[in-house]
Formats: sequence, structure tokens, C-alpha cells
Amino acid sequence: MGLISEVLLLPLAPVRGSGWAIRQVLREAERIYYNPATVRAELARLEEQLEAGEITEEEFDRQEDELLDRLETATRTSAGLGNGTAP
Repeated sequence: MGLISEVLLLPLAPVRGSGWAIRQVLREAERIYYNPATVRAELARLEEQLEAGEITEEEFDRQEDELLDRLETATRTSAGLGNGTAP
């Protein structure tokens, strides 16, 4: 039965492969987005922008809150996985 279903589903192989590729890209993008080192680098860059007068204090506070939320999510997720990536 497995062979028959594979033959019948063969025309759908490109769609199934595309779905797998999209899931892999999404997983990697989320890994980078929630990487604590990436978030810390963005926080440092944000502070530099504030010191250079490129952004206002209000904009800094808003973006800092978003980045700290991401960092908290990343820390909570990596601690739950026990993969040793938590700071």
C-alpha cells in the first residue's frame, strides 16, 4: 500500500517539497530573530542611535521594550529546551 500511495502522490511531490523548504526557512528566520546575541546587538545599536541623536527617547523606549520582550522570549524558550543557549 505504501508504494501505491507514493506513486499516486508523486505529482504532489513539488508541493510537498516546497512546503518543507518554507518550514525550514521559517524555522531558521525565527532562530535568528530570537537569538539572544542578535537581540543584544540590536539593543547596543539602538543605544548608539539614541546617543547620536538619531532617535528620540520615546522611540528608544518603544523599541527597547520590543527587544527586551524578544530577549525574554528567547531566554524562556532556550531554557525550556535545555539546549544551553540561555545567557
